[in-house]
Amino acid sequence: MGGLRLLRHALKRFLGAVAVVVTLAYGPVSAGATTVVTDIRVGTAAGTTRIVFEFTERLSFRVFTLANPYRIVIDMPEVGWRLPPRPLPAASGVYDKLRYGLYKPGNSRVVLDLRQASRIKQASLVAPNGAYAYRLVLELGKTTHANFLAAVKAGAIAVNGGAITSPPARAVVVSRSPAAALQAKGIVRSRVPDVASVRTAPKRASKPTVTAARKPRVSTVPRAKVKPRKFELAPRKPGLRPAAVRYAIALDPGHGGVDPGTVGHSGTHEKHITLSMARSIRAALERTGRYRVIMTRDRDIFLQLRDRIKVAREAGANLFVSIHADSIKNQKIHGPSVYTLSERASDKEAAQLAEKENKADLIAGIDLTHSSKDVTNILIDLAQRDAMNQSARFASLLVGELKKRTQVLRNTHRFAGFAVLKAPDVPSVLLELGFLSNPRDERQLRSRDYRGRLAAGVAKAIDGYFARVEQAARN
Repeated sequence: MGGLRLLRHALKRFLGAVAVVVTLAYGPVSAGATTVVTDIRVGTAAGTTRIVFEFTERLSFRVFTLANPYRIVIDMPEVGWRLPPRPLPAASGVYDKLRYGLYKPGNSRVVLDLRQASRIKQASLVAPNGAYAYRLVLELGKTTHANFLAAVKAGAIAVNGGAITSPPARAVVVSRSPAAALQAKGIVRSRVPDVASVRTAPKRASKPTVTAARKPRVSTVPRAKVKPRKFELAPRKPGLRPAAVRYAIALDPGHGGVDPGTVGHSGTHEKHITLSMARSIRAALERTGRYRVIMTRDRDIFLQLRDRIKVAREAGANLFVSIHADSIKNQKIHGPSVYTLSERASDKEAAQLAEKENKADLIAGIDLTHSSKDVTNILIDLAQRDAMNQSARFASLLVGELKKRTQVLRNTHRFAGFAVLKAPDVPSVLLELGFLSNPRDERQLRSRDYRGRLAAGVAKAIDGYFARVEQAARN
């Protein structure tokens, strides 16, 4: 065991030596994921909730708050994630839950959901100490709604992990004092008083105020006994460009990056299922030599709802297929279904699903306060009427092909106000592969053979749809 511990220590030092030190201030900086997040710990004591992120290398961070609902967002250079085989920290104190992932190239993001209005009492980067590497430490406490909104308006906190460009106006710079560099390992109590110097960043800096507080006793979250199963993504392959291509098909793997979507019983993330399924459909379509396939995303990265539509429209897509695998309270419900856009949902379940999916941007830590109505409003206008009719025709064909290959959900073709289906000039459907809340569906969707069968059905339906389009054009 001693030799293994030394080997791990040597490997950590090696990674640190070759890592590229990247800084992040007002905007993201492109960087390779050479730095790795190795642990996340949460605990609460004496009214303070402490959240610790452990890294293999020094980094700089930008931390800001969002309201409606209460959230804290942490932006950092692109990092890798190698967390212990246990569930993410459970709710504790003012903290509710978190999600993480690639927000855009060069920029990773963590979104913390809060149980109530909270203030950031301290944000600091702690140098390695004994068995622990670099740590970003956030200490949170309760506050009022009015004070939380004031913090949102004030702007971001820039946590300095080395060289960092000037923070934006109204930012709060939290500097690490010598005492803070010696603070506790992880989230255990500290024997050294934690002193943080906090100052605003106006043109003329005023004298910083200094406060001292002893670290509270904070217990770690116990490890779960069940190790989540790892889902292997289908291999990523370059798209083909056959000369006989007639139609462009946009495939939209739902969720991604900081937005994982639904998480199944065995730890399967929806974002991985949808990406693997999209790759399977792409392969089936490209084998025909008749289609040019556009992927709204081809790796584990976040994409805003409006950008998914934009990718399809700018590529001249003739058909848009958004791919999902959601969850539902009734774990007995299973099977694929197909949704098209409508002013009214076909049933209560469809309405709830659309409401959940339309919150994807909010889940990723985007401020929608000033979003235009075309992003947040799910109502349609008359310009989409023809595209809706074409969508319904394709949905009917797709349902027929799915029924030949698997047991589908009752009332398989459904309607709801999905924001991602709002392209006014591109026939669009949302394919629900099944429910990760159902053990059978989750098991099947993890199977490459099963995904291949569904992909063949999607390709067959697309063939039938464009055959009818061509026939109508001749008549």
